Amino acid sequence: MDSALVVGLIIMVGLALGEAARMIRLPKITGYILAGIVLNPRLTGWIPVDFVHHTEGITNLALAFITFSVGGTLLISRLKRLGKGILSIALLEAEMAFAAVILGVFAAAWLLGFSVPGHGPAMLLPLCILLGSTASPTDPTATLAVDHEYAAKGDVSDSIMGIAAVDDALGIINYSIAIAVAAVFMGSSLSVESALIEPFLAVAGGVTLGGLFGWMLKSGVVLFHRETESAIIVLVFGMLAVCFGTAAMLGLDELLATMSMGAVVANFCRYQEQIFHMLERYTEELIFVLFFTISAMHLNFAALSGGLGFVALFVLFRAAGKFAGTFLGAALSGAPRKVRRYTAFGLLPQGGIVIGLALMIRGNPEFAPIADTFIGIVIGATVIHELIGPVMAKLALNRSGEIGVEKRK
Repeated sequence: MDSALVVGLIIMVGLALGEAARMIRLPKITGYILAGIVLNPRLTGWIPVDFVHHTEGITNLALAFITFSVGGTLLISRLKRLGKGILSIALLEAEMAFAAVILGVFAAAWLLGFSVPGHGPAMLLPLCILLGSTASPTDPTATLAVDHEYAAKGDVSDSIMGIAAVDDALGIINYSIAIAVAAVFMGSSLSVESALIEPFLAVAGGVTLGGLFGWMLKSGVVLFHRETESAIIVLVFGMLAVCFGTAAMLGLDELLATMSMGAVVANFCRYQEQIFHMLERYTEELIFVLFFTISAMHLNFAALSGGLGFVALFVLFRAAGKFAGTFLGAALSGAPRKVRRYTAFGLLPQGGIVIGLALMIRGNPEFAPIADTFIGIVIGATVIHELIGPVMAKLALNRSGEIGVEKRK
């Protein structure tokens, strides 16, 4: 089948099912994932398997865009405005979810006799470490939609949106650490260099490289600001691709590089608002349709069926970590009682960044034995979280008394 025809099918089916999901008040990402399942060559055979195996360039560029956008939310002024309370909650709920998934899923899977399909129990610990790294990020889209639909306003709503802005950044950092540690348990030789020095250099080098590219983009935008918006969009995507590729070539952390690049532009470029608004207005929809639809096309149903127990454990222990961390962080920071009780409900949805993290594993031959199972668990859990997210967000805002505040005044 012609490649142009395949890409056209991906875009059109993804767009159609994304709109269908929106019409029944589900996040569009749910529709995109469903489109990928419909087009999955292992299920329908409409798309050649060989095409899916050669989509790394598309998914890497999309992932660079997503992490750049995450970096764009890390405004220093915004973080200061959020206050120590929200930052305390964000740190504790993200890291406790990370730890709860690693320890809880590993212990429960060991007791229940779960294992990676086709492999022995030796693969269980690295799988759980990688799963833990995807527990931190939160997708605020569901809560934002409920906010707008029901005119929600108050401490819980503000806390959820503020925490979600920090969650993805913490998740990327957790992933960068986890992948280095998991590699040790996959058979890499254990040494001080492999366990400590190499991960530190990859993280520090990625941040430094991203900062450098951020300053370069900042300077380039100043030169291009009199040109058309399309020229600036081309410049941004070109710089993102070069930054991501350079980090990969040097063995540095690609995600932290592009996230740092976004953070530098957001904080030090005087045209930052224009840049991020342009990307959201003109390119975000296309990137998301391609990325999430292709992500689901990578799904191995045999691996997913063997990992359904892991999906349930992941959802359970991630929720436990989110609730415990939110309550503890709110209590330590002296947050209002309703923030302690209800904020965690709005932190359950997960979105695109976790699928991007999962797909990064496929490109690493060291993780080949667990890649399909890991991707299947992450996508399965994401679908569950996106389905229950709007319901949980509405429950939290309703019980906290923040729905329709403006209308009641």
